[in-house]
Amino acid sequence: MKSPISPFFWVRFAKVTAKKIMPGIFFEMLIQEPIKPNPDFKKYVGTEDNFQKAVARYLDTIGAFWFHCPNGGSRNAIEASKLKGMGVKAGIPDCMVLDQRRGYSGLAIELKVGYNKPSESQMEVMDKLVHKNWLVIVCWSLDEVITMIDWYYENQ
Repeated sequence: MKSPISPFFWVRFAKVTAKKIMPGIFFEMLIQEPIKPNPDFKKYVGTEDNFQKAVARYLDTIGAFWFHCPNGGSRNAIEASKLKGMGVKAGIPDCMVLDQRRGYSGLAIELKVGYNKPSESQMEVMDKLVHKNWLVIVCWSLDEVITMIDWYYENQ
């Protein structure tokens, strides 16, 4: 059963407060089902590229229908202009899972390392996805990602 509250939330269990920081974004767990990840999850140590590869392997292992939109990285002005003309959008989450589960249209996962936080464009896109009935999460550790994916696919 879905929570009546917006499904957009941060998965940062060690720093939970009930403070709403902007529409659709809370520092709290907003799903009322019993997801109980270990509060001692350690932040991912390494590059976001390697974090993404680990998540990709896990999603492939469970047979998820998903993709990664490689929007990040540095590009020269010509290449950036070309990609923009081809429809590349800023702020798209790292992993877009197209399988519909638990009443959601899909699962969007934004991966962060260290003390990084979502950018304004990422937050705008995540809010739009929430309004399209997507479950959107931001994770700082592989354990958090796997916990949420397993919950989403009911692999607990």
